[in-house]
Amino acid sequence: MNYLTHQLLNSEELEIIREDLEKEELFWENGKQTAGKQAAKVKNNLQLRRDSDLSKKFSGLITKKIIRNELIKSFALPKKIHGTIFSKYTKGMKYGTHIDNAYMSSGRADLSFTIFINCKEDYKGGELSIESFNSEEKFKLNAGEIILYPSTYLHSVEEVIDGERLVFIGWIESYVKSIEEREYLFDLDASARSLLAKYGRSDEVDLIFKSYSNLLRRLGS
Repeated sequence: MNYLTHQLLNSEELEIIREDLEKEELFWENGKQTAGKQAAKVKNNLQLRRDSDLSKKFSGLITKKIIRNELIKSFALPKKIHGTIFSKYTKGMKYGTHIDNAYMSSGRADLSFTIFINCKEDYKGGELSIESFNSEEKFKLNAGEIILYPSTYLHSVEEVIDGERLVFIGWIESYVKSIEEREYLFDLDASARSLLAKYGRSDEVDLIFKSYSNLLRRLGS
C-alpha cells in the first residue's frame, strides 16, 4: 500500500490546538454538509466550520508545516493543499466506506491525509480503514501523526465506541498524478539523499539528482 505516516505536530502545538477547539462548540456542524451525494449517506460526524476564525488560523499553520516537511514534500510532491477541516467523532459516530471526489471546488484530490489531534487512548474504535486492491489496513495513530494515502482508495472511519476522536483532514493536489510515478520519484530522491548524507557530493549523486529533476519535469503537471 502506498502510504506515509509521520510525526508532524509536537506536544506543545497539540495542546494549544486542543485547548482552543474546546472553546468553539458553537461552530461544530453536521459533517454531511461537506460530503458528496453518495458519501453523505454513510457519513456521521461533526466538523468545525471552515469559515470560523479558529479553523482558518489553525488550518493555515498546519498547512505550512505540511508544505515545509521534507519527507512529505518528497512523498507527495504537493502542488496544492486544500479542503482542510477539523472533524470530530463522538460515541456512535462513524464514516462508512466511501471514495473521495476526484475534483472538489478547492482542487483535484490525488492524496488524502488525516492528522490525529487527540491521544488514541482517549477513545475506543474510530480506526481509519484503507482498502487497496487486495488488502485492508486499519490505522489509529498517536497524537500529532499524519497519514497520507492515495485518494483513489476506498476508506472508512469505524464507529467510535467510547470517547471522542478529533482529527484534521484534507487533500493534496500533487504535481504528479500517478501513484506509481510518485513512488519512483520518491525512491530516487530518498536514495540520492541517503548517498549524499553517507558519502558527500559526487558525480554519481549529481547524476541521480539530475535524473530525478528531469523526470519530475517530464511527469509533472
